[in-house]
Amino acid sequence: MSSGRSREKRPISHQTISSMALTLAFLLVPISAMGQDGGWVRQRVSSLAWLHSVFFLDANRGWVVGSRGTLLATIDGGNSWKPRSRPTEDILRDIYFVDDSNGWLICERNLYDLKTLEEPRTYLMNTVNGGISWQKVEIKGADVDARITRAVFREGGHAWAFGEGGAIFKTIDSGASWVRVAVPTRNLLLGATFIDNQRGWVVGAGATILQTSDGGESWHLTKPADAQGTRFSATSFVDNRLGWAVGSGGRVFRTVNGGRTWQSQESGVISDLLDVKFLDAQEGWAVGAEGTVIYTSDGGSSWSVQPSGTSHKLERLFFVDRKHGWAVGFGGTVIAYTRTEAPQLRR
Repeated sequence: MSSGRSREKRPISHQTISSMALTLAFLLVPISAMGQDGGWVRQRVSSLAWLHSVFFLDANRGWVVGSRGTLLATIDGGNSWKPRSRPTEDILRDIYFVDDSNGWLICERNLYDLKTLEEPRTYLMNTVNGGISWQKVEIKGADVDARITRAVFREGGHAWAFGEGGAIFKTIDSGASWVRVAVPTRNLLLGATFIDNQRGWVVGAGATILQTSDGGESWHLTKPADAQGTRFSATSFVDNRLGWAVGSGGRVFRTVNGGRTWQSQESGVISDLLDVKFLDAQEGWAVGAEGTVIYTSDGGSSWSVQPSGTSHKLERLFFVDRKHGWAVGFGGTVIAYTRTEAPQLRR
């Protein structure tokens, strides 16, 4: 029963106003900023192999490779991965397909499996029928004890393979012959990118960054002043001037002049970063140890840690477009990124 007395009107406090403003701001935040228009999900793989590399031709067709000759393929974006006949029992370090038919593997022998001192530690394998069969290709002139860690292939038969002791080999005839080129370093080389057949960058241990503008005939060495002790693992460029390099201790560096100078960026993590991919001048991803995944939408000025669904080391990263990406690593780990819709405003 009402007492008949009117209720006293109390003034709205500053705290209440602030709370209402925060709530309204939250409701108007784009979904993409909160990571709800896409995310990383672990895919089912019937293998516990240490996966070292991933390559996709499009959003559906792809391969992953790893220890003891593990070779898996998918035709549905990784919803199902099927084992392919092992082309070798050796470690598969890298995979690259030039087109639907022509592909390459970087293979590494276990040191204790070598029968003679003349056997090379590293070799290539090539397919011309989409991976149905593979043929062994040796890199002539390579130190038999040297490991080749990665390779980058371009159109027109151009490719570069690199690894221990500052070794870089190039081919212009689709791998029929390889030539070792002189470089100003003896450090281990771990990652590379080429934006065309002439301009490329290779990075490695000892804060090493190498740049070429003549297809790898000559190389210029850069070591960022504040990167001492950094082991660079990967690099990504979006044009001939703008690029990034990532490495140990969560270090990220950016260049805006083709690699002549580099500036450090704050990644927000201390785990080793092992691969990086920029989709354009603003949007980029990097992955690394302990399941680390970081993302930027402003060219690396700020990075945010993204849920990956795993604590295993993520070694390689691949995107076919901004909506479809994969990362692979230790323990048969394959995670996939799918962006399902364009950013919208919450109402």
